Amino acid sequence: MTPALTRQDEGLLDKLQQLRANIESVFIGKPEAISQILIGLLARGHVLVEDVPGVGKTVLARAVARSIDCRFSRIQLTPDLLPSDILGVSVYNDKNGLFEYKPGPIFANIVLADEINRTTPRTQSALLEVMNEAQVSVEGQAMRLDQPFMVIATQNPFEFEGTYFLPENQLDRFILRIRIGYPSREDERLILRNQPDRAPLEALKPVMHAAEVLRLQELTDRVSVDDALMDYLQDVVEATRRHEAFEVGVSPRGALALLRAARASALLQGRDYAVPDDFKALAIPVFAHRVVSKSYLRDGHMGSNDQIMLEILEQIPVPT
Repeated sequence: MTPALTRQDEGLLDKLQQLRANIESVFIGKPEAISQILIGLLARGHVLVEDVPGVGKTVLARAVARSIDCRFSRIQLTPDLLPSDILGVSVYNDKNGLFEYKPGPIFANIVLADEINRTTPRTQSALLEVMNEAQVSVEGQAMRLDQPFMVIATQNPFEFEGTYFLPENQLDRFILRIRIGYPSREDERLILRNQPDRAPLEALKPVMHAAEVLRLQELTDRVSVDDALMDYLQDVVEATRRHEAFEVGVSPRGALALLRAARASALLQGRDYAVPDDFKALAIPVFAHRVVSKSYLRDGHMGSNDQIMLEILEQIPVPT
């Protein structure tokens, strides 16, 4: 690392690896998913975890929250949930004759929005300002949320019964959309032996404080990115805008998201500079849910986005 880092900062990078190991102790066999959710945390972003039920989406989110000494809340999204159930509500106090605001569960450092696509679009939209501005507006007053602030949302595939589509502007608020997948046979055996009642998750202890997360986010902002990598990023973004299969390409906000994620990836690997793999490995998780394909407009399926993005990445030369 560069001399600009203090010895205390270098110790934080060691604690970052302890954080990863702590999560891996209960979320077995999926190091890439763990890395991606930590990248979202370092990049001050929110993460959407999309996969079939039962593969550990909630376990991953809870393991992250339990590994950091900060406020955590879980919101179970259901069709009858109202925006006030998330943001809070003003309640009349008979003693003083005034309305008093009772904060909702969104007022936490790490918020698990479980099965976000099972609630109505109206309630989904209540999260938009919170995720974008880290504040809640109630009765004309804006209340800032404490930092760090991260929403980890889980959702089942759209084909499942009882799910609603997330609007494009809300998908754009997630820096990463990640998938977990089924475990290998060996890892599944470990899960069957070690986690019959999720006792290891409940016994998980925090290894990092919220203030240390904030410092790591500051270090992420200082990761250097060469001009050649900036050119590569712009080449990929422009290719999505020109591709015949896409109706809508990656926006400037999407480009900024990949830049922040690549910096976070570098720091997670102990580097103060980004390399091409930081960008290429994260292009699909960052971009695929932001582009709009013509097939999606026609039949409502986003599955082809990943494949088109992969083709684009294979065509664009990687800087050396």
